[in-house]
Amino acid sequence: MNNRRPIGVFDSGVGGLSVLVKLQKLLPHENFIFLADQAHVPYGEKSKSQLRELTYNIADFLMQKRVKLIVMACNTATCHTIDFLRNHFNIPFVGTVPAIKPAAKKTVKKHIGVISTPATSESNYVAGLIDSYAQDIKVVNIGCAELENAIEKGMIDSFETKLLLKKYLEPIKRSGADILVLGCTHYPFLKSKIRKILSRSVKIIDSGEAIARRTAYLLRNSASLNNSGGKSIYLTTSDPKGFSQIASILMDKRITAKQITF
Repeated sequence: MNNRRPIGVFDSGVGGLSVLVKLQKLLPHENFIFLADQAHVPYGEKSKSQLRELTYNIADFLMQKRVKLIVMACNTATCHTIDFLRNHFNIPFVGTVPAIKPAAKKTVKKHIGVISTPATSESNYVAGLIDSYAQDIKVVNIGCAELENAIEKGMIDSFETKLLLKKYLEPIKRSGADILVLGCTHYPFLKSKIRKILSRSVKIIDSGEAIARRTAYLLRNSASLNNSGGKSIYLTTSDPKGFSQIASILMDKRITAKQITF
């Protein structure tokens, strides 16, 4: 690997920015290409074959940009396509999966809640995580239709989003879970709203920091860390103006994106 080559990061939309923030913080000298496939959002309501086609096109595009590693900042894409992509591209992939394993280790009440997209919630991957790491734990696994889309539209403070959160968090609240796993990279942007609904004793965890640490580990082990970069490029397959406006709000700094097509 050439150390100065960028790291590719992709998601269906703005949610992956919650992962990019963690990557930029831990690896401030790395160059990043962030790609939001907003032309096909939400991924959480796509079939496995559709997801394979979409993520293959993205990985192929990023390979043409000579990235040295690809971070799949999307739980749905990871659960359904990471093995497929690893079989087709000779490059390291870092995936994003719901943090069920650490949640199972940390829970005191032996009750955890997981919220994610319908596709992630119903995937064999998540079923395998629960079976492997949470056999003796009650897991309230909720697929949240429309929530990803609401965040994608910038409806963070809307009445509709508040109603969706109340609807999906109610079973977790009733269960007495002491940990909530955010199984979609869009959801960390709703942490303050979630906190107002759940008891303050409920610990909220996501995968962002673990993804950043895994990425750093792979780069160190391959002697591929960059010590002279720090630039991030933002791309979208849809409206660059709309992405830039919402991304600037979510990241609390000015973001300017460009549109790309495959």
